[in-house]
Amino acid sequence: MAETSNVLRVNIVTPDGLVYDHHARMLVVHSVAGELGIMANHEPIVTPLEIGEVDVQRVDASDHNDSIAVNGGFMEVSENVASIVADSAERERDIDLSRAQAARDRAQKRIAQAKNDHNQDDLRRAQVALRRAINRINVKTSHQT
Repeated sequence: MAETSNVLRVNIVTPDGLVYDHHARMLVVHSVAGELGIMANHEPIVTPLEIGEVDVQRVDASDHNDSIAVNGGFMEVSENVASIVADSAERERDIDLSRAQAARDRAQKRIAQAKNDHNQDDLRRAQVALRRAINRINVKTSHQT
């Protein structure tokens, strides 16, 4: 393993428990302020996260990256530990593509119905569901070979 001062520990937790816990060279997240790259010895930071992909460049091989679909939450970085507390998160290898596509289709139908009914609350909820489904689909399909 790399020297500990050059290693960042990344963990992701959700209300269901620990989803991810590994050492990394670099972490890329989508914060509300934009995309952030975090490496070891980063200044302490706390930032809210958007629905998006978390990309972890692992220390065990230069081409070993893990991708996690994260649905909001926040990240704290301190003393070479990046902790992400997310509403929900799913590793790329655990994403069921057909389920994600079905969720996308349901959300699109809900959006159309909410627009037809002029229901802004349902529209907002359906739009969030659509962004989450698309995020899962993108994480799964962008890493398939």
